Amino acid sequence: MSDGFTEWLRSRSDEQLRVLAMSRPELITPVPANVPGLAARAGTPSAVGRALDRLDGFTLAVAETLVVFPPGELSAAIHRATEDAPGTDEAITRALATLTEMALVDDERRLAPGVQEALDPPAGLGQPADRVFRHDERAITLADPRAVRKLIAQVGPQARAALDELAWGPPSGRVPNARREVSVETAQSPIEQLLARGLLAAIGDETVTLPREVGLVLRDDRLHRDLSPVPPPLEGATRRADLASRTAAGQAFSFVRAVEELCEIWSVDPPGVLRTGGLAIRDLRRASQQLDVPEWTAALVIEVAHAAGLIAAGGPADAEWLPTLSYDLWRARQTEDRWEAVARAWLGLDRVPGLAGARDDRDRLLNVLHPDLRRGAAAEIRRRVLTVVAATELAPSQESVLARLTWERPRRRGAHLARLTEFALREAEVVGLTGLGVMSPHGRAVLTGVKAADLLAPLLPEPVDHVVLQADLTAVAPGPLTGELDRWLGLAADVESKGGATVYRFSEGSIRRVLDVGQSAEEILAMLARHSTTPVPQPLSYLVTDVARRHGRLRVGSASSYLRCDDPAVLDELLADRRAGVLRMRRLAPTVLVSKASRATMLDSLRAMGYAPVAESLEGDVLITRADARRTEAQPVRQVNGLVAPEAEVVTAAIRALRAGDHALLSRPVPVGEPSGAVPRTPATATISALQEAIKQGSRVWIGYLDSQGQATSRILEPARIEGGYLTAYDETRAAIHRFVLHRITGVADVN
Repeated sequence: MSDGFTEWLRSRSDEQLRVLAMSRPELITPVPANVPGLAARAGTPSAVGRALDRLDGFTLAVAETLVVFPPGELSAAIHRATEDAPGTDEAITRALATLTEMALVDDERRLAPGVQEALDPPAGLGQPADRVFRHDERAITLADPRAVRKLIAQVGPQARAALDELAWGPPSGRVPNARREVSVETAQSPIEQLLARGLLAAIGDETVTLPREVGLVLRDDRLHRDLSPVPPPLEGATRRADLASRTAAGQAFSFVRAVEELCEIWSVDPPGVLRTGGLAIRDLRRASQQLDVPEWTAALVIEVAHAAGLIAAGGPADAEWLPTLSYDLWRARQTEDRWEAVARAWLGLDRVPGLAGARDDRDRLLNVLHPDLRRGAAAEIRRRVLTVVAATELAPSQESVLARLTWERPRRRGAHLARLTEFALREAEVVGLTGLGVMSPHGRAVLTGVKAADLLAPLLPEPVDHVVLQADLTAVAPGPLTGELDRWLGLAADVESKGGATVYRFSEGSIRRVLDVGQSAEEILAMLARHSTTPVPQPLSYLVTDVARRHGRLRVGSASSYLRCDDPAVLDELLADRRAGVLRMRRLAPTVLVSKASRATMLDSLRAMGYAPVAESLEGDVLITRADARRTEAQPVRQVNGLVAPEAEVVTAAIRALRAGDHALLSRPVPVGEPSGAVPRTPATATISALQEAIKQGSRVWIGYLDSQGQATSRILEPARIEGGYLTAYDETRAAIHRFVLHRITGVADVN
């Protein structure tokens, strides 16, 4: 049928070819030179396999039925399988239309080249009798269903049970000495009864199979056991829509806060990058404790932050995970805009955060941010799962979602599908696309590619700019804090508990963090008084002033480093402390000590001993360090669009070029010569305008072109597209699709 299939493709309208290219984009990547090239590519095993992978269960069943039964018996065979369920005829019509649009079946219901081979064996049937019994009269006998029924009636109950077990697949089994010589008279065991009558065929020394004709008789000519013209229903709990939306909004807010908190923590104390890439398990566990979330949620936060370009490997030799410069821009945006950015990053993520901490097939640990977490189907399955959830107002169960996905793409079901479905459902809840298992309006907007921030904004809690200070050195935030207050309080206190209200606890170490970034005791107390609904408690005021009084009395420089203090008694005390022995300090003056230790080591050691030193420059100025000072450049992150179809403009240009190439093939079987006259030369503006007009009209042009050696040549082209300084066109003088550098085109002229 190859030549007939090519002619059938050629007879399709441009609109029908566009539908084909949209449903099977691999056929135009790159654009074939002509229709025979398109037909050849459409019939390759890989292209046919991809097309069949996109078929739902019923449409695939129709294609399998056409492999086994003649086109005229299609409807009757499908009705037998569906037991005449309502809507079967309409479903058959839709399935045939889909198969025709995808060029898997022609208008006469004949399978396209390569489809039968890709579906062999169909629906769990075995090989045909004429293939397993070559040059054997048993193949002729099995071709008659009545003869097959007679043979089945002759075997015993155990042999019949073996046939029933193989009937619905898999059709093969293992038996010892499968090729033994046996006759009806000498047969003793049930398997020998079947082998003697040709009801089983040996296809290996220890393998037997059920011939296709026998399987069809056992199935009563039903190719499929449980075929339904409609997808399986989604089952689940009913939720109030407003409650589900508010829950999703709360989750979205919490997820944004978790991403921001992670980046702020890693700004000050970045974890290292493993030698093999990724993040160590101990660093994941520490992040889990710092964010107060389970480890799998922490892995999700880290992976999404990386996918959104907010963290990347940086520092010396890219040895640390640091926030990027993009994080500062992201942090300055509104909460709803920040959420939309990270939600879209999660949706297009080609990695599986849920696998972090597990082991691969070779028993190797899978780390967060490691390349081994990448899975090619992750983004597509995630989008398909959300599409199923968005199709119902219920909170569908995981089982019903998995059943629907299996029906939609039966050839893509596998062990990984169930795990990726589970991960997608639970991650969508944490990210905030779903609430209580129901798709939210803002989640639906992210899925469909429209603006989601405006839908989320009214559902987010209003940020507050005040806290309640208490005498036990805690502060209670009655709601989400404004950005500036949230960042300051996160520096000045430690989070003690989260929930409807967040409890912060002040300590000597947390107050010292604020002093380290340059604020004085007066500024700290003023900030507390300005944002507290109660007066600053006396214990907190004493804590701030006491830490500030001792803060900075010791000043660390570099000699490798030096230690300076106006009170010699403090230095006497320090020199007498045995814990300071590792610093190997030496006194240069009553108020100055020097050490071979670095300034950073000196600072850390003195703080561990209970002192509160500050760093100073060579000029004696106090060095101010900011918590967000450490940044790295954002790295490109691979994003997958899942099921997004190619652009309509690209498809239109491809079909135009395909038609031009086919026209050249039919009208000029040999390469054409150049038109007479000098090579065209036109101004650059006129050249671009002429090419754009030719693209619009679908006409041919004659161009002058300078090759890579600067030699002037001329070409006859069918222009298809101008983009990025290149012209994509069908070159009739070369009979192929080429890209031409625009600035090398010397001019354009019409072809007479």
